[in-house]
Amino acid sequence: MRTILLLLASNIFMTIAWYGHLKYKQTPLFLAILASWLIAFVEYCFQVPANRFGHGEFSAAQLKTIQEVITLVVFSVFSVLYLKEALRWNHAVGFLLIVVAVLFIFKK
Repeated sequence: MRTILLLLASNIFMTIAWYGHLKYKQTPLFLAILASWLIAFVEYCFQVPANRFGHGEFSAAQLKTIQEVITLVVFSVFSVLYLKEALRWNHAVGFLLIVVAVLFIFKK
């Protein structure tokens, strides 16, 4: 559970770093990059321990898959609530196909 919570926190910061500046396009690009780097530093402070603690309990491929699914969930919520963008049916289908891939990654 510790790994999942760390990955969740990491992905929240990652999503803000990557997409938060989209509402502030009038801000100079170099400031957006600098702010994103500072936020990404915090993201790494969660991501690195998540992978370090999780490896052994999960394989590297499983850790990456967990991270991708968490990313999709966090991004979906962020996109709707912060960016005010609607999720459409084709987004849901694409995300569902990625979740189906999880079944194959975790199959013994």
